[in-house]
Amino acid sequence: MSEPGLGTGLGRVHSVGLNAFVAREIEIQANVGHGLPGFAVTGTVDASLREARDRVRAAISNSTLKFPDMKVTVSLAPADLPKAGSSFDLGMALAILAATEQVTTTRLHHTVFLGELGLDGGLRPVRGVLPALKRARDCGFTHAVVPIPNVAEAALVADLDVGGAHTLREVVRWLAGDHVLDTVSDSDSVPPPPEVADMADVVGQSEARHALEIAAAGAHHVLMTGPPGIGKTMLARRLPGILPALCPEESLEVTAIHSIAGTLRAGHPLITEAPFVAPHHTTTATALLGGGTGFARPGAVSRAHRGVLFLDECAEMGAKVLDSLRQPLEEGEVRVSRRDGVATYPSRFQLIMAANPCPCAPAHDIDCVCSAVARRRYLGKLSGPLMDRVDIRVRMDPPGNTALMNSIEEPSAAVRERVSQARATAIERWSEHGWLTNAEVPGSALRQRFRLSPKALRPIELFLRDGRVTARGADRAIRLAWTLADLKQGTEPGETEIAEALLYRDRRGYR
Repeated sequence: MSEPGLGTGLGRVHSVGLNAFVAREIEIQANVGHGLPGFAVTGTVDASLREARDRVRAAISNSTLKFPDMKVTVSLAPADLPKAGSSFDLGMALAILAATEQVTTTRLHHTVFLGELGLDGGLRPVRGVLPALKRARDCGFTHAVVPIPNVAEAALVADLDVGGAHTLREVVRWLAGDHVLDTVSDSDSVPPPPEVADMADVVGQSEARHALEIAAAGAHHVLMTGPPGIGKTMLARRLPGILPALCPEESLEVTAIHSIAGTLRAGHPLITEAPFVAPHHTTTATALLGGGTGFARPGAVSRAHRGVLFLDECAEMGAKVLDSLRQPLEEGEVRVSRRDGVATYPSRFQLIMAANPCPCAPAHDIDCVCSAVARRRYLGKLSGPLMDRVDIRVRMDPPGNTALMNSIEEPSAAVRERVSQARATAIERWSEHGWLTNAEVPGSALRQRFRLSPKALRPIELFLRDGRVTARGADRAIRLAWTLADLKQGTEPGETEIAEALLYRDRRGYR
């Protein structure tokens, strides 16, 4: 005979699983039946979920509840969908408690549960709460229960009643109607938004500053070359300060990616400014594109989505690593194949590269001791196909003494105002088609629906005939010309803007 309140039965609880950037509803079923005592978890689970048996058993016992001394089988459906992570712990525990009639089941049917359990019954934060709860809302669920540290992130999902709990016991009491779950995080303080250095700090590089302003206005890719210590890195790190704030849709998309990556700030998870990601030059292709066992996690190109990916000392990186950027640059998303399937993440980033002109990198070119072959080999890692996707190439030279001592440069706020105005013009022009920046406009649209006059396109025809630009390069030059026209508040680019755009692409001095 079973103990009172611990009869055999079936419990059902709902959760959400993440396969890369795609969330799926998961039904957790727990069956408590006769047989030798044991605890089995089924449904294509990984090692962290198999270890959940010990966490769930201890958490239930240490929460003044009874773990059944019977045969317990927990199934995560659909069974053919790979599942990973510890976010199903809370749902598994509640399914077992529901099967043994230790919790009230009225609220279980319209609520999703996410959270990792500690052995003491405490709830610990998990990754991917934002995309998971967006999926739960779309599936018709009205309530969600998450660990307290995840409440601020969960609250970003509209039209979903979110509650946070410290322990499994609190969730059980909430199901019984004896407790009200918290709706705010228990963080002591909210961190201020990250500070970005001002463009006024960089003096004597007016051409490079203007190039970055153009790049920011149209989300174009940039290569800066020049001797060390002249401001390449300073300029790149100040680029986020002149980029406009993310719109609400972009903000949620970027925050969802960083939620999966586990890089959100505690207490203030919503990302409202363009992210800036700067991997070390020794980074691997896996770290750049995404990787890991099972399903790949977001790499640097996805964490930089709607922001800036800065590759300092890019000539020191491996050629294969650099060429791996070609597909994300072209398509705005990255697809990484792993054991459990293909992970697809957004990667609409702005690439900024900086490099020295040669291995010895003296302050002045006249002091270079490298041979012509060594100089060409050094930058030869930047392949032709990769460089064909870079819209602006800037050769920076050391500023004069007068510029360093007396120059007063324009602050980021003034530049950001012009950039925001140019972006607003582009958004209004492309709004019917869903493009947010000039860099996103397909080449077919530029050549057909928004085709420029023959006079304006004359410089491109000359460059194509001389072999100085490819068909892809011609499309990118037209996109850049549209940005130049937006900054000048023109209606459309003319021959002057097209010629200027081609000159930015034809800076052969980077070699």
